[in-house]
Formats: sequence, structure tokens, C-alpha cells
Amino acid sequence: MAKGKIRGFMGSADWQETTYTDTYQKEIRGLRRRLASDPSCTAEDLEGILKSLYIMDGSDWQGRGEVQSINLAAAIAAYEEIIGELRK
Repeated sequence: MAKGKIRGFMGSADWQETTYTDTYQKEIRGLRRRLASDPSCTAEDLEGILKSLYIMDGSDWQGRGEVQSINLAAAIAAYEEIIGELRK
């Protein structure tokens, strides 16, 4: 066990990075599955969702909390990545 770590608990930044990575990978997998199974899904469709995610990101007037902020940032990054791939 690493010095200074309690078994079963991640360091303060570790959980944030893990949460972001897990959410990002899940979003990427979900978007790729959607594109493979729905030929009518286009980059424009995904851009519409991405615009909604941007609005949600800017509408934090009630305070969504750190976990939701991390999840939203990861989802935005995943949509940007997939849209970029489609635009190539």
C-alpha cells in the first residue's frame, strides 16, 4: 500500500481523474454504438446534443457539484472527439 493512502480510498485527485476517464470512455463507446446502429445519425445530430451540453455547462446557477461537473466535462469532450472524427 502506498504511503499516506488508506486502503480502499483514492487520493484526492485520483477519484476525479478516474471519474472523468470512466465517463469519457462510456460516452465514446455509447456514441460509437449509436453511430454503428443508426445510419441516420449525423454529425449535425451530435452537434445539437453538444450545444445542449454546452448550455447545461453554462447553467450552473444552482451548483451541480463536482461529480456532475466532471461528468459533464467528460461528456462534452467525448462529443467533441466523435464529431471531430466524423468531420475528417
